[in-house]
Amino acid sequence: MATDDVVLITGASSGFGRLTAETLTGAGYRVAAGMRDVTGRNAAAAAALPSAAVELDVQSQDSVDAAVATVLDRYGRIDVIVHNAGHMVLGPAEAFSPEEYAALYDVNVLGAQRVNRAALPHLRTQGSGLLVWVGSSSTRGGHPPFLAPYFAAKAAMDALAESYAGELIRFGIDTTIVVPGAFTSGTNHFAHAGTPADGDRERAYDERYGRLRAEIGDRLAALIPPDSEAQSVADEIRRVIDLPAGERPFRTHIDPSRDGSAVVSAVADRIRHEFYHRIGIDDLLSVHATI
Repeated sequence: MATDDVVLITGASSGFGRLTAETLTGAGYRVAAGMRDVTGRNAAAAAALPSAAVELDVQSQDSVDAAVATVLDRYGRIDVIVHNAGHMVLGPAEAFSPEEYAALYDVNVLGAQRVNRAALPHLRTQGSGLLVWVGSSSTRGGHPPFLAPYFAAKAAMDALAESYAGELIRFGIDTTIVVPGAFTSGTNHFAHAGTPADGDRERAYDERYGRLRAEIGDRLAALIPPDSEAQSVADEIRRVIDLPAGERPFRTHIDPSRDGSAVVSAVADRIRHEFYHRIGIDDLLSVHATI
């Protein structure tokens, strides 16, 4: 892909999104760094990316539509969409209301759907493009407790990405799912994680699970080599984007904790690959569908 191609990134005010925006801008890509409230709470983040920041709230179709229109007006095209926006919560699964689950799903899954509905008509018309979905090893890896709403949303996002891959390949649009492991530093996921509104139910777990909950972050951090950096995720996203169309991996893992997600995904993707062959739709698979 040409390094002056246009990349739209969601959730680019911090974490993987911010690192990716900086990395791709430095590599010569024309970056639209989507973030909420660019004149308010994210003003400093927007100012640090003066030529890239775009107002984009993935929870609002109007905001998404306006952001895509802004990018198209500014650059005339969109070549890559990086679905990065997401939010994490910590707490007992029971303590979260159905509405809280729905709100998290709205950010992590429906947000990507809003962006796709706004941008895909343009990618389909131009007959080329790439969707990069920033997933999580939690969907198939070690899956520790007390992160259920986040894990459920990320699993839904992964399933959505798989379906989109087959439905877009005939339009010349590639798909790659980038799967980070549990980086406990370098992002704001754990630091800014939400908690359940039902404090009484949350406290009901304290006697039996309080110590475990207090230690879970440190236990995860202990698995991660000290030289592991969140920048490695941004570097992998750049590597994928740099590859020629049709040559990109369907899924790629950056997991210093080695929680097993890569092993499970390899089996799952191979089975999906074989099933597509059995029902005669193997032309919907990318060249590297099982990597």
